[in-house]
Amino acid sequence: MRQSKMLVPTLKENPSDADIASHQLLVRAGYIRQLASGIYTLLPLGKRVLSKIEKVIREEMDRSGAQEMLLSALQPAELWQESGRWYTYGPELMRMNDRHNREFALGATHEEAMTSIIRDEIGSYKKLPMTLYQIQNKFRDEKRPRFGLLRGREFLMKDAYSFNESYESLDESYQMMFDAYCRIFERLGLNYRAVIADSGAMGGKETHEFMVLSDVGEDVIAYSDTSKYAANVEMAPVVQTYEKSAETPLEKEKVATPDQKTMQEVADYLDHGLDQGLKSIMFEVDDKYVLVVTRGDHEVNDVKVKNLYDAKVVELASEEDTKRLMGAGFGSLGPIDAPEEVEVVADHAVEAMVNITCGANDEGFHYKNVTPGNDFAPDRYADMRFIEEGDPSPDGKGIIQFARGIEVGHVFKLGSFYAENMGATFLDNSGKSQTMVMGSYGIGVSRTLAAMVEQFHDDQGIVWPNQVAPYQVHVLSLNPKKEEQRVLADKIYADLLAEGLEVLYDDRPERAGVKFADSDLIGIPVRIIVGKKAGEEIVEMKRRDSDSKEELSYDSVVEEIKNQLA
Repeated sequence: MRQSKMLVPTLKENPSDADIASHQLLVRAGYIRQLASGIYTLLPLGKRVLSKIEKVIREEMDRSGAQEMLLSALQPAELWQESGRWYTYGPELMRMNDRHNREFALGATHEEAMTSIIRDEIGSYKKLPMTLYQIQNKFRDEKRPRFGLLRGREFLMKDAYSFNESYESLDESYQMMFDAYCRIFERLGLNYRAVIADSGAMGGKETHEFMVLSDVGEDVIAYSDTSKYAANVEMAPVVQTYEKSAETPLEKEKVATPDQKTMQEVADYLDHGLDQGLKSIMFEVDDKYVLVVTRGDHEVNDVKVKNLYDAKVVELASEEDTKRLMGAGFGSLGPIDAPEEVEVVADHAVEAMVNITCGANDEGFHYKNVTPGNDFAPDRYADMRFIEEGDPSPDGKGIIQFARGIEVGHVFKLGSFYAENMGATFLDNSGKSQTMVMGSYGIGVSRTLAAMVEQFHDDQGIVWPNQVAPYQVHVLSLNPKKEEQRVLADKIYADLLAEGLEVLYDDRPERAGVKFADSDLIGIPVRIIVGKKAGEEIVEMKRRDSDSKEELSYDSVVEEIKNQLA
């Protein structure tokens, strides 16, 4: 493609609203343009890269036995009402009414739509298991769209769904998808981790996220320094053991702590460390109230609260409800003499503590010299805190370290949630009706493109790996007004095309400095520079991922480029 005829609107400066490298570079290098907040147009270069990522995904999905199809992005509300998610998904679901006032949603995901097809078309175990996928735009009304393609309101996604006759069969389908995802991200050259995750609004129990390691990632990954263990920080269990303090328990004492609201303020006021106090937080867990108690230097993990109670909704209790039930506000809560209607759950670390401080459930007062077991007994002990760096790895191998990651893929064992709610059944080999078991598997395709830029860039621009670069070779004619340069560049361009290579030919009447800067921004793997030695039929070759340059004779250009790309 001649660059003079192509839409590649490069920019010298970073856009003012772009905070991370992928957003800045994709805009500056002419890959994307914003149409509205969280909505982007892919320009020709961006579409070429996206198509190559899609190709890798399709090849591995097809290799796994999945079948591609395409569903409507517009979905009737009735389907979401059948599953129950119309009422629980939240404001991110884009809802609308047609001219007849019928309710619809723009697909944020397609569990309901795919289940409705399978329940109508598949009635026998002989057709199961079956995995279907599509690559399609999705819509979510993000409250704060940001970071370009990493968090948008419209994005390209590959979503797949397996339908199985048993949980054993689901395990096999899940593993096939898990392995396919590993192959996809390895082929794309990404530094990633598959981590244990929370299923959130998707439902289901077992799930993994595929995280591209990046300092700009919004998720924190807890991983072992010596094994393959990795989990989202909210899902990592704490296996730390605690030695009971050998101190002699003292008699508890109620003391005034006026205007001391936070754990740190109380600790400073009473002159002890954070680890010598109790943190008490009140949650509303579905239809009950729960007081979660941890050591003062630990953070309460609300996902663990949700999973402990198998709850649909977990929210911080309002201060009004907290005062009504406990007799005090947030800064003075504690587990001693908690009312019967409030269940008290303490983290395992609490059980080993002696002579500690906690709220007295009396505004502006705390207890000193409190010992669990003597002064209060929680309804149960459980793992209630976030794992921390330096904790033992849950698999027993090494210690935990943290890294940030960008989620690019997610696989779920959904179980029978959607099939039961929507009546997706089949006849088994005995002729009995059984409920299908499902899995759901997603890859953010446009998000993966942005994540690749986060990992593959330098100070000058993008550095694409060969497998996804928009073009394989960038030919630069430094001064096309000079006939010998123009003629030689034209010949090389034609030769490379004849060999089936993908070539972007910069034939623009621009200064050499502009061409070099644009070439660095765009990030094509191999650059051929036709300049001052064109009359001798000598050109310069440079790889985008290296500072070294090499002179080549015209006769060796095609073969050397093939070697470089191989």
